[in-house]
Amino acid sequence: MLLLLLLLLLLLLLLLLLLLLLLLLLLLLLLLLLLLLLLLLLLLLLLVLLLLVLLLLVLLLPPPPPPPPPPPPPPPPRLLLLLLLLLPLLLLLLPLLQLLLLLLLLLLPLLLLLLLLLLLLLLLLQLPLLLLLLLLLLLLLLLLLLLLLLQLLLLLLLLLLLLLLLLPQLLLLLLLLLLLLLLHHHHHHHHSQ
Repeated sequence: MLLLLLLLLLLLLLLLLLLLLLLLLLLLLLLLLLLLLLLLLLLLLLLVLLLLVLLLLVLLLPPPPPPPPPPPPPPPPRLLLLLLLLLPLLLLLLPLLQLLLLLLLLLLPLLLLLLLLLLLLLLLLQLPLLLLLLLLLLLLLLLLLLLLLLQLLLLLLLLLLLLLLLLPQLLLLLLLLLLLLLLHHHHHHHHSQ
């Protein structure tokens, strides 16, 4: 009987070790994805800053001088430009909020892992309850693994979605920059005349 218990304990310990290794691998993957998410977050923040700077530029652009007798073609209205800049800014705020929520979600498995480590410490201190606690620990580890796998899938899906969301934003920003440059050029040309 004692031999059987020992074998069972050894088996459980091996299972625990395997699960811990799996957990570590998953955590590494999660950390890599987290880094990628942080980079995306930085990119989004930079885009928001760029849009704010463009907004300021449009607001600080001097008003066009009174037209001479042959009226030149009117420059595009400032209100339209402001709207064009505000739209991508609002669109960028949505993925930003998504990312923040995702980062909060990522903290959950880490907290669970801390709980598991505490349980392991308890195990080492309470040897008579070893078998029961080991089973509990195994269940917790399995739950954590499932949670981590689900989160990895969710992360990958959200990253794809974010990248798809970012592409049109970048194109829109490029178009806005071109428009501003054209406006600036037109303004200078008008002054020189």
